[in-house]
Amino acid sequence: MKLKITMICFLGLSLQAFAQENLTYQKPSKSILDLVDYERAPSVSMDTKKEYMLLSYRNTYKTLDDLNQDELRLGGLRINPTTNISSTVTYINNIKLRKIKEKNEIQVSGLPANPRIANLSWSPDDTKIAFSNTTAAGVALWVVDVASAKATQLTDDAVNANLGNPFSWYNDNASILVKMLPKNRPALLDEKKNLPTGPIVSNANGSVSQNRTYQDLLKNKTDEINFENILTAELYKVSLTGEKSLFKGAAMYAGENFSPDGNYLMISTIQKPFSYIVPLNRFPSKTVVYDKEGKEVKVVNELPLNEIMPKGFMATRTGKRSMNWRNDEAATLYFVEALDEGNPENKVDYRDVVMQWKAPFDQNPAELLKTKQRYGGIIWGNSTTAIAFDQWYDTRNTKTYLFNPAAVSQEPKIISDRNSQDIYADPGNYETTKNAFGKNVLAIEDNNLFLLGNGFTKNGQFPFIDEFNIKSLQTKRVYTSTYTDKKEDLLSIEDFKKGEVLVQIQSKNEYPNYYFRNIKKKNQLTPITSFANPFESIKNVSKEVIQYKRKDGVALSGTLYLPAGYDKAKKEKLPLLIWAYPAEYKDKNSAGQNNQNPNEFTFPYYGSFVYWVTKGYVVLDDASFPIIGEGTTEPNDNFITQLVDNAEAAINAVDALGYINRKKVAIGGHSYGAFMTANLLTHSNLFACGIARSGAYNRTLTPFGFQSEQRNYWEVPEVYNTMSPFMNANKMKTPLLLIHGEADNNPGTFTLQTERYFQALKGLGAPARMVILPKEAHGYAAKENILHLLWEQDQFLEKYLKN
Repeated sequence: MKLKITMICFLGLSLQAFAQENLTYQKPSKSILDLVDYERAPSVSMDTKKEYMLLSYRNTYKTLDDLNQDELRLGGLRINPTTNISSTVTYINNIKLRKIKEKNEIQVSGLPANPRIANLSWSPDDTKIAFSNTTAAGVALWVVDVASAKATQLTDDAVNANLGNPFSWYNDNASILVKMLPKNRPALLDEKKNLPTGPIVSNANGSVSQNRTYQDLLKNKTDEINFENILTAELYKVSLTGEKSLFKGAAMYAGENFSPDGNYLMISTIQKPFSYIVPLNRFPSKTVVYDKEGKEVKVVNELPLNEIMPKGFMATRTGKRSMNWRNDEAATLYFVEALDEGNPENKVDYRDVVMQWKAPFDQNPAELLKTKQRYGGIIWGNSTTAIAFDQWYDTRNTKTYLFNPAAVSQEPKIISDRNSQDIYADPGNYETTKNAFGKNVLAIEDNNLFLLGNGFTKNGQFPFIDEFNIKSLQTKRVYTSTYTDKKEDLLSIEDFKKGEVLVQIQSKNEYPNYYFRNIKKKNQLTPITSFANPFESIKNVSKEVIQYKRKDGVALSGTLYLPAGYDKAKKEKLPLLIWAYPAEYKDKNSAGQNNQNPNEFTFPYYGSFVYWVTKGYVVLDDASFPIIGEGTTEPNDNFITQLVDNAEAAINAVDALGYINRKKVAIGGHSYGAFMTANLLTHSNLFACGIARSGAYNRTLTPFGFQSEQRNYWEVPEVYNTMSPFMNANKMKTPLLLIHGEADNNPGTFTLQTERYFQALKGLGAPARMVILPKEAHGYAAKENILHLLWEQDQFLEKYLKN
């Protein structure tokens, strides 16, 4: 396949045609290609309280042909209009079953030819697995009987999977609620064939409305008609014998959720009018509860179009939000409402209130809990125990509440009040278990809750399990991982009485595998899986986490790779590659904490520089690049200075070890890391070259905030302009490789950002190369593009860094 790239630049009022380049797709050098062409291990779906585990297989990469299918981009969605499923789905091509306590894998029989499987969903009793299969014409519903490991097709390929998972299990385990295409569905309109009947008009009514730069929005009346068409479905009750009956007629169904006891069904639908400035999650919606026979019980929520939001990351819409069923009760809804009108600038004692509403909803909702900050979620336990969270972005504070749902007059107890970025103080995640309704609730044993923590400390990572007593509010450590040569992840507690815990263990050259650990029997390990290392060629590279400080004393770290066989005594001076991504913090202590583990399995992927350790480079991966703004100072007020200080500290640290030629250092990053790269090449002389992928370079094109910046352009134009590499393109003299996906779907990183920045660099005489990858979104998926991407980077580094 040949790719023809034409590059054009506007300079003032003149039009210059740049050189055309005819390229065939290229492949990287063999050492890199060997790492790219690996066989992917299966993904494991495992609830060890089940008898079986599910192994799902997929191709390592998509192909360019996969990305070249028909696509509609409407309301924030990307849809294949032929098959009626998201065009971004990564399909599974085989599934197997295995009894957890046995070794033999069981191939599921009866699968469709050339399966394209998605939306795997276990039945409530874990005896069946539903899944969708996409054919050339559409999506069909299939089901696997676990005991016989046999798959059966239940519907034709007329399932509407355009808005996520298209089916929900009934509690009887014998029926599934399915979204199907309407029988009288009209054809989609072709914009090229349907002439517009008038202009597109938008109005600003004087209200402040500061929205992000969303992609894939509706643009005209044709888009509106097609959007309604692709989302409209009919709901059918489908039995496991294939019999189906209409449950609800055509509507734009956005969510279907059975109550824990299965007697009620909450259905949300998207309503009109639509919007051209926000995606579908802010369109009007209506939520109705029905009984299981389909009779309307109550309209429980109606939300209007939400185009106008108060300023700030903690702003939220007014009205009922986060509506769901309580997992611990048969049929009780809960929802949240803002007490500050959704405006973080309003001064109030409490930001949000949580309400509950018991079926059949013949009484008014009752107050359950107030949060001092913005509501962050609830984990239900039982009638007297639940855990709630809140958060506030400006201060990075998060609180954890223990409360009694049956005694709302009791003041909730704040059991954790901390900086959310302080990973050393993270108490962990609460363990859950399934209750009689088959729903996840807090695991409560003898008045104890259990927390599984990542265990980051200044001396390394040591995951832990804590008991938290809900009466005394005291915490007791019951297990701490002591590995210093491996990494252990604590996944779930499987048997509290016996002390059996599901864990995953890996090392830098041992692939992650699953085990049972018995913390009451001398921490005994029983293996469950035995996946092999697919990257044998790099198992002997040197890997360590180095820690160092930048000149203002902030602690930094990065994972350092040296080529296999590198002689640390002779210390040959090699080129250095740094890969990084900036992160904003509100205090130096949190910014200086280390969350890297040298024993994490080395898993090279297209987005990293790890491949180049096979070609004689030193690689510093995931180097710390904190941007700190303490007190009233915002991080971006000193963005450039801190960026350069981070880079200088990283180079100094590796140089002090004696491994590198500091005149041969390259920097690279993706998205905000690309923005970082362009700024470092512009504002420092530390690097010989840089690689910037899928970035944004002109911040005036994201005027209402970006990344963690809440202020708009007109409040701090000097910040936006100073941080924009485009505005400083005349200062750029260092070679830069710019790469972008042709169909970037990320807010703010339009492909235009790279095209315009390249035009500026080209016109001003900077050494730059631009590569646009066909059909790719913000992340890259097609094997042809990924191989060529690696070749481009390899050639660029050979030219500007190694030689």
